[in-house]
Amino acid sequence: MNFSENKIYWENVYETKNPEQVSWTQEKPQISLDFIKSAGLGKDAKIIDIGGGDSNLVDFLLTEGYTNITVLDISAKALEKAKHRLGDAADQVKWVAADITAFTPTETYDIWHDRAAFHFLTTPEQVSKYIDIAEKNITGCMVLGTFSKNGPTRCSGLDIRQYDEESLAETFKSGFEKIKCITEDHITPFNTLQNFVFCSFKKL
Repeated sequence: MNFSENKIYWENVYETKNPEQVSWTQEKPQISLDFIKSAGLGKDAKIIDIGGGDSNLVDFLLTEGYTNITVLDISAKALEKAKHRLGDAADQVKWVAADITAFTPTETYDIWHDRAAFHFLTTPEQVSKYIDIAEKNITGCMVLGTFSKNGPTRCSGLDIRQYDEESLAETFKSGFEKIKCITEDHITPFNTLQNFVFCSFKKL
């Protein structure tokens, strides 16, 4: 899909489905929170959540006292849902409606978090653009969560690209050093299992 088709697709997903109807929903994104805390940075660290949609991660980051949070998603509808859920607290967050492969940040980030966005990039061109943007705009660490080699091959009706610890490290080796990788079995709202690999990286 081109950018326009991709945007329309995801706007429709978030327009027509509630959190309990999409596989990626987590009540509490504990693995992501643990990785972010393990960076050991202050509460004023600049954090961006790539493909954050209406994820609950931003809620927990605010509760933890983080003060410099950006959420990016291609779907403006997803971001509106998150804003509505947060109420007045949404004013404490920067919201960016953009395709990550066309994102032109106006600042750099201490922590770059991405759970289940990167694996939707299935062409070498898309992956290359993502790497380039990440290398130029991350000053600290990156946390990536993708479907593992034991995970699904599709999500929300779209093909994805599976990874494992070795292939993620190889993909980002030009600009990042792998710190730690784990696997996680995510139980979806409809009680199916998805195996993820999560890796943290340090910017070289």
